[in-house]
Amino acid sequence: MDEKITGLIDLQECDKLIMEVRTKKEQGPVRIRGLEEGLDLFERELEEKTGELVKYKQERRQVEKDVEDFDNRIERSKIKLANIKSNKEYQAATKEIDGLGVEKALLEDRIIEIMEKIEKLEEINVASRLEEGRLKEKYEKDRDEILKELEALDRDFKRLEKERARVCQTIDKRLIKKYDSLREHRGGLAISPVIKGVCQACNIGIPPQQFNELIRGNELMSCPNCTRLIYWGEDERFQKAAKKE
Repeated sequence: MDEKITGLIDLQECDKLIMEVRTKKEQGPVRIRGLEEGLDLFERELEEKTGELVKYKQERRQVEKDVEDFDNRIERSKIKLANIKSNKEYQAATKEIDGLGVEKALLEDRIIEIMEKIEKLEEINVASRLEEGRLKEKYEKDRDEILKELEALDRDFKRLEKERARVCQTIDKRLIKKYDSLREHRGGLAISPVIKGVCQACNIGIPPQQFNELIRGNELMSCPNCTRLIYWGEDERFQKAAKKE
């Protein structure tokens, strides 16, 4: 009976390790996607800032063109003013020139505002480009480390599968079938130690008579509450079997 218990303990510890490795393998691509999403988000934000910079530069060119147009209009008005004879027409032309000057001044103020925004955005853009390079370098380094981890996990997984197959060869097939069924329906835990009369899987006490029989170890027993296979967890032989893994 001892061999059956130790075989099942070995098998369960092996399955635990396989589950841990499988979970880590599944997390690998998720971690890489997280790195990609972080870099993509930064690059999208940088693209938005670059687009904003381009927009302001286009606006500046357009406003400068508008100022040039006002200069031309003011110049033409001044030429026209020189040829005016009546006082009324002269006052109207002067008023027109003053109005054009006011509009031109507003545009020039706008150019100053735009240039200040452009200067600030260009500073941000330069710093962001440097940060982008650093983030890409970090992304590649972190991704490569994860890929190396996945390669190591693949090797561990293959080794553990071989170990599981070896352990299964030492256990009766009918017992393996029962073990696999329990593991599937009991959250991956098919066999549990009983310590101080309590099943460590469900934390329910074992009836005293059954616990005494469990200590004698004459037959394979199940927890009356969770139905998992159980063994006396205070037996040094079984403790060594669990610690060995």
